[in-house]
Amino acid sequence: MGAPIVVHRPAPGTGGRAVTINGGLAGLAHSDRDLIDFLRQAGVYDAEHLLDDPTWIEWRDGRAHCYEAQ
Repeated sequence: MGAPIVVHRPAPGTGGRAVTINGGLAGLAHSDRDLIDFLRQAGVYDAEHLLDDPTWIEWRDGRAHCYEAQ
């Protein structure tokens, strides 16, 4: 089974990345701060320490921590 949190590819044009947690849409993140906020709302209180942990977060189709459209 993959990571429970997926940060999807940056949206074309506007940027931002969809974030899903256990398959449900959490929101559109435009920064690590947005991502941390989504994770905290989902009950992950040490979220800032998990951003580079591949067992928790999968960064798809783009560099980690990059939210701009290519």
